[in-house]
Amino acid sequence: MRASLIQIAVDEGESVASRRVRTASLVRRQTGSDLVVLPELWTTGAFAYEEFAQEAEPLEGPTYEAMAKAASDAGVWLHAGSIPERDPDGPLYNTSLVFSPSGDLAAAYRKIHRFGFDKGEAVLMGAGRELVTVRLPTTTLGLATCYDLRFPELFRGLVDAGAETLVVPAGWPERRRAHWTLLAQARAVENQAFVLACGTAGTHAGVPQAGHSIVVDPWGEVLAEAGPDEEVLTVEFDPEKVAATREQFPALKDRVL
Repeated sequence: MRASLIQIAVDEGESVASRRVRTASLVRRQTGSDLVVLPELWTTGAFAYEEFAQEAEPLEGPTYEAMAKAASDAGVWLHAGSIPERDPDGPLYNTSLVFSPSGDLAAAYRKIHRFGFDKGEAVLMGAGRELVTVRLPTTTLGLATCYDLRFPELFRGLVDAGAETLVVPAGWPERRRAHWTLLAQARAVENQAFVLACGTAGTHAGVPQAGHSIVVDPWGEVLAEAGPDEEVLTVEFDPEKVAATREQFPALKDRVL
């Protein structure tokens, strides 16, 4: 399986509309990949709290339309990162979208763990409540977003639901980059699954981003890692390694709690 993580640079000098067009173009170039992954809140920037309400869009809004078309044009499964979703009957949500190669919506995941403690996302957005998996021809994706990475019980739930490849779009800050790498490897090892973690580059709302998108195998080995700037990180991996690892070292069968 070939996956491409597009580590978008989110900077204040580029409009949301321009970034949307540019990102769709980048997706279309990944025609040789099976799966393409974008970061969290790449339209606005995860720390640009004041932009959330202004740039929020309905689920089937302009980003949905652009990404559905890009997925179809490239013929890829596309995890389109997340958008600030405006629910007409409720609050804003940090919502991830996954499209099939035909451009159909395969899944939407509303981020469960909101970051910010008593400010930012934690007070501006509602919390999702449902675990979401997506069945691809060769693997089952488990969906999580950024701050979710710090909560291992969510990933246990995804594994129990059949996840073999854990996909984590993020807007992770540079000052906590060591945690990003450590937690991505930990989630891979403890769940004996692949982890595809795609972050943003650049600086938004004055917060430098970590970049360093990473792909980790079920043994915790780093298969590929990006640098700090915008780039496309492409890696090939064998989804069958998940079953082989779980059979060879059946730690998940020994769970008590």
